[in-house]
Amino acid sequence: MTFTRLRSLPDPDHLPALDAAYLSADPARGLGPTEPAPRILLLYGSLRERSYSRFCVEEAARLLQQMGCETRIFDPTDLPLPGAPGDDDHPAVRELREHALWSEGMVWCSPERHGQVSGLMKLQIDHLPLSLGGMRPTQGRTLAVMQVSGGSQSFNAVNTLRLLGRWMRMVTIPNQSSVAKAFQEFDEAGRMKPSAYYERIVDVMEELVRFTILVRPHAVQLVDRYSERKAAGVLVDAASDLSAIAIARQA
Repeated sequence: MTFTRLRSLPDPDHLPALDAAYLSADPARGLGPTEPAPRILLLYGSLRERSYSRFCVEEAARLLQQMGCETRIFDPTDLPLPGAPGDDDHPAVRELREHALWSEGMVWCSPERHGQVSGLMKLQIDHLPLSLGGMRPTQGRTLAVMQVSGGSQSFNAVNTLRLLGRWMRMVTIPNQSSVAKAFQEFDEAGRMKPSAYYERIVDVMEELVRFTILVRPHAVQLVDRYSERKAAGVLVDAASDLSAIAIARQA
């Protein structure tokens, strides 16, 4: 499949707000296998020319690449409404789902509008089914949530993103980012200025890398469910099931 909806990342190696002497280039060292590079999909929630949620996602992607990750930023410009005729076959929907299946972790960043996530942010999540042809586009993947606000600091959007991440059966990391008065935090080129808000984004990305590496060896087992095995008629093999082995040894 040819991908036409991935945003290019401007100046990926230029991080003017970062003091590189304090950045861990390998934050997950010792936590598990770091090869191949962790694959992270980043989604943002505004189509404005100066989209602060997109700017935050771009800063996050630069940091993730510095930490050895492979990143993709999806451009949601032409996504149709969920439930519109033929929406499952729309090229933008198919591409979004392909990127989700490719990913091991995600970053979601939404502006806060009327105390909630933006419609565009919800639109993207609504196009990601729990199961797709026997594959799971979100289940077992790690998730970092962020928001930008035009006014004082708020956590309404990140709280909703956490709820959505739980509904999508994702491993949402504890840390999060909320950037208040975002119009003050970026220069004319869309680059984030040095601040405690920027440092929090660095913290969140380091934590996302760590959790992604921790989860990696166990991702399949974490989404193995009784109800789905029963619905599919897949019996548990007592010879290989860890819980069955433990019970047999106790007996």
